[in-house]
Amino acid sequence: MNLFLRAKHWQLFLLTFGIPILLDIVMMAGVFLNLMRHPNVPPDPHVFFYFFKLFPFIMLLCMGTLLGWEYAVAIGLQKLVPTGIKMKVTKFKTFFFFPVTYMSLIIILIFICLTVNFSHTDAADFGPLFFIPFLIIIPIHLFSMFCLFYCLYFIAKTLKTVELQREASFSDFVGEFFLTWFFPIGVWILQPRINKMIKEYENKDENSNQD
Repeated sequence: MNLFLRAKHWQLFLLTFGIPILLDIVMMAGVFLNLMRHPNVPPDPHVFFYFFKLFPFIMLLCMGTLLGWEYAVAIGLQKLVPTGIKMKVTKFKTFFFFPVTYMSLIIILIFICLTVNFSHTDAADFGPLFFIPFLIIIPIHLFSMFCLFYCLYFIAKTLKTVELQREASFSDFVGEFFLTWFFPIGVWILQPRINKMIKEYENKDENSNQD
């Protein structure tokens, strides 16, 4: 957990967004190079499928880093929350792990779809059963979105409560809420503040142990 709290902003950005962007650049560069070498030959779709097979692993790395950071901030900063302020940690954990489980199942489903050949099957072959998964997924997906927004709310409130050393209201941490939501931008602002909090806490704890 401390690994995420001590990590630098550029490291988190690289793991969550830098690698997918780099993969897109490599994929497009490969396509363009192939077109330049063989201008009269249509693009080979297998090139795209090759990169798509890496998508579940890249998504797992990115989402694992992002979710790991969110959990570390929400739970790891609880030791810095002023005494007497009770944060709804159990509620956060419940709302956190529900979408994590849901997204894990989605990643597994995507991997199966990319590895199994469905070229000889048709949706009509499944009949009404084809639409049943969609009827189940839609409400679960909507509830997962609600859980994710609550987690952003909890993370921003925890962060600002530690900074102010009092229970923060939404008007106090509305900025942190949107910075957490738009993580590619927010990480450059929030993570240095988190690094400073952890460093001050560790220095204070070290000084108290020496005394």
